[in-house]
Amino acid sequence: MTSENSRIEKVIEEINAKNAKKLALFMILCFACYHALLHVKYDVKYGTNSCRWLLSDGRYKGDQQWQPYGCMLHPYTKIDTKRCLRYKAYYGSKTYFTFIGDSRIRQLYYSFVNHITQNEGMVTELNNPSMNLSYFDHNLNIKVEFVWMPFISKEMIEYFRNWESSEDSPSMIVTGSVLQSIISSNGSKSLVDQYKMNITNLVVPIDNLYGKKCKTLWTIQAPVNEDKLLKDPSPLDNNLIDLYNNAAIEILSHSKANLWWSFRLIGQSMILESPDGIHLADRPLQHCTQILLNMFCNEDMNFNDGTCCSSMEAYTTLQIVTFVILAGCVLIATFMSMYRFIKKLRGRPLHDYQCLPDGDTETVHPNNKNYFLLFKSLTKMFIIMSYFFVCDRTNFFMKENKYYSEFSFWLPIGYVMVLGLFFTEDSKLTKILHRDQLNECKGWMQLVILVYHVTGASRILVIKMHVKVLISAYLFLLGYEQFSYVWHRGDMGIVNFFRNLFKLNFMTVTLCLCMNRPYQFYYFGPLLSFWYMMIYCFLTFPPHITAQNSENNVMQFFYLLIKFIGLFSIITILFLSEVFFEKIFVTRPWKALFVTTDDDIHEWWYRWKLDRYSIIYGMCFSVLLIAGQKYNIYDDNNHSNLFSRRIALSATLAAFVGLGTYTTITFICRNEPECSEIHSYVVFIPIVSYTFLRNVSGMLRTRYSTFFAWFGEIHLELFLSQYHIWLAADTHGVLVLLPGFPVLNLILTTYIFVCASHEIHQVTKVLLPYAVPEDWKHVLRNFILFLAVLVPIGINDGMF
Repeated sequence: MTSENSRIEKVIEEINAKNAKKLALFMILCFACYHALLHVKYDVKYGTNSCRWLLSDGRYKGDQQWQPYGCMLHPYTKIDTKRCLRYKAYYGSKTYFTFIGDSRIRQLYYSFVNHITQNEGMVTELNNPSMNLSYFDHNLNIKVEFVWMPFISKEMIEYFRNWESSEDSPSMIVTGSVLQSIISSNGSKSLVDQYKMNITNLVVPIDNLYGKKCKTLWTIQAPVNEDKLLKDPSPLDNNLIDLYNNAAIEILSHSKANLWWSFRLIGQSMILESPDGIHLADRPLQHCTQILLNMFCNEDMNFNDGTCCSSMEAYTTLQIVTFVILAGCVLIATFMSMYRFIKKLRGRPLHDYQCLPDGDTETVHPNNKNYFLLFKSLTKMFIIMSYFFVCDRTNFFMKENKYYSEFSFWLPIGYVMVLGLFFTEDSKLTKILHRDQLNECKGWMQLVILVYHVTGASRILVIKMHVKVLISAYLFLLGYEQFSYVWHRGDMGIVNFFRNLFKLNFMTVTLCLCMNRPYQFYYFGPLLSFWYMMIYCFLTFPPHITAQNSENNVMQFFYLLIKFIGLFSIITILFLSEVFFEKIFVTRPWKALFVTTDDDIHEWWYRWKLDRYSIIYGMCFSVLLIAGQKYNIYDDNNHSNLFSRRIALSATLAAFVGLGTYTTITFICRNEPECSEIHSYVVFIPIVSYTFLRNVSGMLRTRYSTFFAWFGEIHLELFLSQYHIWLAADTHGVLVLLPGFPVLNLILTTYIFVCASHEIHQVTKVLLPYAVPEDWKHVLRNFILFLAVLVPIGINDGMF
């Protein structure tokens, strides 16, 4: 029994962060090999580009939206479509679509043209259904035509040959006919050989048209709903349809034609909605139209949520230089490792760095000159950033659209909450919002935000407004923490200031350099950094007010009130004049810190005004707690309740009312702008209410969730990492490492994502003393060096 227990203990000892990260790295290598094989393998299902994925496979999600295999569909509205066509027309590109085939192809024509037209509705039934149709728009320089050709015949071959020799050939041909061949042969297989021969004669014209930049899409026909067929018995048989499909696949697989497999899958999955058992319903026709538009427009429009048929983003010089520098660090670390290995073989002592119990490196003082640890940490950043780049700046790994449902959002929320409650421990701290409780709060809020992002729950206004409360809560806690820290310790030194800025910005700046995104793209880090600087300015502006100099000086509280009024007034003035706000924040050289890629300040304006008072609420809450403790209104120095039973019950009731009030407001307001207008004025209500509920009871105040607290330690890294290695396409989709298994894929990508975030957190701790030493002179020296590096980058980006 003792031997068995010892084995279990040994296994438990191996379950730590270091081994978890090794497993994550091994999984990444396995998935990289798997996807490399998918890219190499050239068949119908898995081609070498996302256009083939778009046409080959897919599935319906729970919201009845079509999800292509491995890439993301952009939902083209009529406005988006017009924009694409205008772009094509402006650059002189030909937009000429031809639909040639039977009544099913005519359906596609109607659906496509109806989507393009804005106010005019097309008639979809004609007295002569076999006539040819056409649509022109000279403003958009687009021509769409339908050619009635129910059989793969010599006449169809002649059409292709004419296009082959014509200077005005289509830019895309959509074709495929089966049903009339089956009906005319009365369900016989006699015409299959002739069908194959005619398709064979189409191969050469199709290949020649491909050379003229004309794509041919051959629709793999969907089955019919035999229960709805009017004729009894009907010659249409799904086995015969498959026979004709296989004949077309056999011939065209070796041509330049694109086999449209997903056309069959879309129709098959919604066969019950077919109006007559033969033709497609409106919803699958809309999906087919979206596939055509994504195939035609994505490469030029570069929508972030449309990765199908979209090539990878071009590298920039800055990205190349950044990765070259990091690669140089890898080489240095390699040579140092070899030197240490040789030194160890010769029996010479090595001065290793200390390790934490879980194997993570401890923060090392730079005076130790442990440059091996420095370059080893930079090597880890190179590996992690390379993974980030491959995931979200290439098409090597797959991406899919998000999917929201009540079940997909609330199930993981409930699951992580149960886990959080299961891993609870007693804390040694008893103060309101003590360190363990702060980490716990940041942890569960971050997990809720992650679930919100991965499920695309932003479309639900009530959920969106509550998530905005969580973002505001981070700023509230930032104001509370910094004021409390300075009040009790009086530390307003430049070293502490730059250390906090480094921790907030190291990963953000690294991502900006490696992923070619503006600073404001990662809004969470910039938002925290800006308001931290405002808090620092507020606290360092004379007079300096701390617990020590305020103990016997009541006037210090009056000065503090004046400072609060001043900060509130400045923020309000900026809010009341958007023009004045823009003049300040679009001033060079710091303009680049507040604008997006298209030089737009409105995203920062929106984020800023939404949480403009949150840090003031946090600092005021800290002042109230300090005053309450000074005048013995409550006692949090032990494990008992804060107040007497009667007051505690009243406070608890008031807290529940506060939470309910904000939730009621989110239900009452009719749209997001209306909710956002009142958000900044009432956001403190749910935050303070939760804080009271969490702390009134001594038992609740002195217990915390280690599960949530662990995630709270790495909350910033989690928020930033999700952009590229958990979500995809700049948060518009989700990363797919294991296609075809969405739940298992989410579990695996989450595991790797958390491990990477934790490692970045550890690397930041290691690099911190090197970047921000204890001597303020060395800190200023490093800051000047950083500016010296930033200046040429800024000049190149137009900051000056």
